[in-house]
Amino acid sequence: MRFAGDVVGTKKAVSDILQLCFEAKDWKSLNEQIVNLSKKRGQLKQAVTAMVQQAMQYIDEAPDLETRIELIKTLNSVSAGKIYVEIERARLIRRLAKIKEEQGLIAEAADLMQEVAVETFGAMAKTEKIAFILEQVRLCLDRQDYVRAQILSRKISPRVFEVDTSKEKKKPKEGDNVVEEPPADIPSLLELKRIYYELMIRYYFHNNDYLEICRCYKAIYEIPSIREDPSLWIPVLRKICWYLILAPHDPMQSSLLNSTLEDKNLSEIPKFKLLLKQLVTMEVIQWTSLWNLYKDEFENEKNMLGGSLGDKAAEDLRMRIIEHNILVVSKYYSRITLKRLAELLCLTIQEAEKHLSEMVVSKALVAKIDRPMGIVCFQVAKDSNEILNSWASNLEKLLDLVEKSCHQIHKETMVHKAALKV
Repeated sequence: MRFAGDVVGTKKAVSDILQLCFEAKDWKSLNEQIVNLSKKRGQLKQAVTAMVQQAMQYIDEAPDLETRIELIKTLNSVSAGKIYVEIERARLIRRLAKIKEEQGLIAEAADLMQEVAVETFGAMAKTEKIAFILEQVRLCLDRQDYVRAQILSRKISPRVFEVDTSKEKKKPKEGDNVVEEPPADIPSLLELKRIYYELMIRYYFHNNDYLEICRCYKAIYEIPSIREDPSLWIPVLRKICWYLILAPHDPMQSSLLNSTLEDKNLSEIPKFKLLLKQLVTMEVIQWTSLWNLYKDEFENEKNMLGGSLGDKAAEDLRMRIIEHNILVVSKYYSRITLKRLAELLCLTIQEAEKHLSEMVVSKALVAKIDRPMGIVCFQVAKDSNEILNSWASNLEKLLDLVEKSCHQIHKETMVHKAALKV
């Protein structure tokens, strides 16, 4: 039948051989038959595919873990390098990696998963591909391999989670690659979106990249299932507020801050609305009174979704308040003494100078310190071209005013002359 190219007959023969081995509970013989049948000269692709798919159903029926692993390894070696059973091989490797992880061999499980590049599989369903890559990212994060986790996470574009329900699924045309249905245990696309952003939060948390963590929480907050349940969105919105405050001041942070303040749901957590308003308002914030007011809320985050804000978070929060206060002072003063600046910031002169210098280095503001005089100047230094241009524009305005005045005087003179003639 094999030489005759009889697909139906060959598949039946292969299936019956495996079934007899399984019914006899001869697992060693089953593994041998799988290898022998796959190595037969001119073996049909359809027969190999049917054999691998049938044997995969026997994995859960294996009497012990060792037999299960042996069967998975046999199927894995049979399907290696065969494009027509690439999806089955990916599923086998995922199962083997799960067993390794349960045994505590996380590094081995991560290495196994990285062997497969599912993004190149045309017949695999989109959700199954994403779930597989997310599993790769999770295992890399578990073994603290943050560089590889970032490389793998870039295989998933966040745009893939933007589902358009209005578009109906197109029926595949003749000749098109038929995409297989994903297994029942694969989560939905919106659930995968939540898992993806939770993994990205773990990655950014390692680098203390507060703005990116905030953007990840913002994406989770936009998921419809989260928005509908107050017990789910309130902890997420709290995290958004905290990480917005912890993020260094820049245009993106400012934009997110203003958009969050416009959110109607923020009225459900008035303390946080007040906190964000304080940061938007150009007024000096007293750190001690602010910390006394929000210390309990800060500590309470440990019991909320996503856990505590990190060891450095309290220190970074104080830094952000100091930076905000320096920006406020620079807005209202062109020159100020270091002593007065330190009083406004509730710091020593040395600390005030240090924080101001750091902000100047990071280009958050422009300032110069005259240390002998103890004066800070917030005016931007102009170069010769800018000074000449400002003088030229001032002269132009002056001449324009003189010309207008001459016109007005001439007009008044003409009117009075006309009145005298009458």
